[in-house]
Order: sequence, then structure tokens, then C-alpha cells
Amino acid sequence: MSEILDLSHVRLGDRPLVVCDIDDVVLHFVAPFQDFLRGEGHELLPRSFRLTGNIVSIETQIALEHPDVRRLIETFFEAQENWQIPFDFVVQTLDALSKDADVVFLTAMPPRYWEHRRRLLDRIGLTFPLIASEEPKGPIMQRLHDGRPLPCVFIDDIAHNLHSVRDHVSECLVIHMMPDSPLHLLAPKPDDGIVRATDWGHAAELIYTHIQSKAA
Repeated sequence: MSEILDLSHVRLGDRPLVVCDIDDVVLHFVAPFQDFLRGEGHELLPRSFRLTGNIVSIETQIALEHPDVRRLIETFFEAQENWQIPFDFVVQTLDALSKDADVVFLTAMPPRYWEHRRRLLDRIGLTFPLIASEEPKGPIMQRLHDGRPLPCVFIDDIAHNLHSVRDHVSECLVIHMMPDSPLHLLAPKPDDGIVRATDWGHAAELIYTHIQSKAA
């Protein structure tokens, strides 16, 4: 039996909750990961929305097997502080939102890299609580919100994460936000009813509208 994810470090007030993914939502992932791969003698050929099978040796053009892809991803996470940078206006937007809501980061990443990501987020001024887990996001969001009669919002770039949260927290505003990378253009599309934010300015508009509608 797996251990229950510890959420005790996340302390919520009596106000709305905004839970946000990190990679390719708050911090660039695909673009710096491509730069990292080239330095390792590999390249990402976006032929489908997956990494295994699409990362190839520059020299031979042979695709790497899953264990080698996993090793590269973990090496990248180990060095993420040297590679990943925030998206435009994310720091300002989340800082403004935090005046009216509790902001929490929920990143799909092995928990052993929590400290690396914590240092990176703190360095750029994003000091909000951070949860790192490879578990489904819907049940985590359900535990965080815990049925409170307050607005909640979830932002992610991956359809199955959005669907997971929608299915576990029906009253949550679920926002799809992703970069226009060649890889993301091949991603599965979220179901109808999940709203798409084009950038952080647009996301803020959607979030404030949702919060205000629940307060009315």
C-alpha cells in the first residue's frame, strides 16, 4: 500500500483556492528541455505527444528506450534551476491573485526533486506552497479543497489532469493553459466545457470572474 501524500504543509484560509501546475504553465519545460537534450547529444522530434519514442540520438537518429528517457528527465529535474524560467507575467499575476485567494502549486514530478523546485520558485518570487507528486491530481485536489463552500480553480496543460480534477471536484473551475510548442500541438484535447486560457492575463480574467460569480 502506498503512503498517503502529506499535505500538512499546505494551510488554507477562509478564501478561494487556486491550484496551479508548474511545468509549461508556470515554468517553461519543453523549450529548455530541448536545449538540455542537445547538450547531451540527443534531440526531441515531436511526432506524438510523448517523450519515449521521440527522443533520438543526434548521431544515429535512433530513439532512446524508456529507461534512458527517464534518466534524462530526472537529470534535467536535478539541474532544473539552471534551465527553467517563468512564463511572462506569471509572477505578477499570481502575486495579485494571492491577495484574494490561496495559491498552491501541484507539480507532477518525483517528490525527491521538491527541494530543487522549491529553491527555483523562491528565487523568482513564487513562494506559495508546493506539492510534488506523481499521483493523480483529482484526488489531491479533492483532499485540498475538502468540500469547502468556497470557489476553487485548477490550471494545467495536460488533458488527463484537467479531467481528473473535474471528475473529483465538480464545482471547480478547470482551466487549460499550455504553450504553443510543436509537442503540445500534438497533445490530446480536453473535453468540451474545460475553458482554455491563452496566457496569464486571460487566466486572471477567468479566475476573477469565477470568484466574483460565486460571491454574488
